[in-house]
Amino acid sequence: MTTEQLSALLLTDPAAVIESDRQHYFAQIHQAAALAAQNADKRPVILLAGPSGSGKTTTALLIERELDRIGMETHTLQMDDYFSPLTEQELALLKENKLDLEKPTRVDIPFFRAHLGKILACEEVELPRYDFKTSKRVFDGRTLRRRPGELVIMEGIHALNPEVTGYDEQTTRIYVSVRTRITAHDGSVLHPSKVRLARRLLRDHTGRGRALTETIGMRERVDQGEQKYIMPFKPRAHCSVDSFYSAELGVYRPYLLADLEALLPQYPDLADLAEVMRELPDVDPALVPRDSLLREFIGGSELAY
Repeated sequence: MTTEQLSALLLTDPAAVIESDRQHYFAQIHQAAALAAQNADKRPVILLAGPSGSGKTTTALLIERELDRIGMETHTLQMDDYFSPLTEQELALLKENKLDLEKPTRVDIPFFRAHLGKILACEEVELPRYDFKTSKRVFDGRTLRRRPGELVIMEGIHALNPEVTGYDEQTTRIYVSVRTRITAHDGSVLHPSKVRLARRLLRDHTGRGRALTETIGMRERVDQGEQKYIMPFKPRAHCSVDSFYSAELGVYRPYLLADLEALLPQYPDLADLAEVMRELPDVDPALVPRDSLLREFIGGSELAY
């Protein structure tokens, strides 16, 4: 897809482009839900993975919604809540930005596997919540007992790593990422990782109050973690979802482009992302449906994140 083709469509009828994007994405949601439902008896746990900014959380919630709609009660849990509490030494490294937050052992693997085993056995578990402000695990009284026939979605970057999750024969595995590429006027191709970066920049800034430079500063470590810890397990997925929306960089443009351009002297390798945004028109975010994946990044979703 070229920016020239996309611009023509967005200038003519942006609402139609967004609806076409939505239908394409939701068709994949329906396919993933159908696969999970087909294998529900033998594989009652759905493991959903993907790199940072891929839209894992929205995808998991929408698969849950679709499964609930067809009469299959489903619960979604985040593997982030199973992170290991940080030691004092690790907290010191974190303050110096020297701690590898992407490695699989960030997950408390024995604790996670014990819970997953109980969930598969329909035993009650007290659900943890990871407090990122204190880097500690807390319990607030939430419990889960999966009933026979119910499904559980486990969503996290390491969900396809068998050394983390185990239980291969009892899980359906889904991989989510951005696969579609955009070609600029000069013929250069914007890599999908830059689309995911744009998503993270927006989400971190608007939702977490994080400066753009802070998110960009974490990029190298995040990218290395993806290559080492996530991509090798992509072939283990039973199905995949391309979460790209062709209109999304136009939606992000009024939020992000001016700030991004101001940072180009410091981060010249982001020039390709800025250039593609320049070549697209602004798209009114009011056109984005409340259950759209894009709402994970711009806010205003009807989904309970």
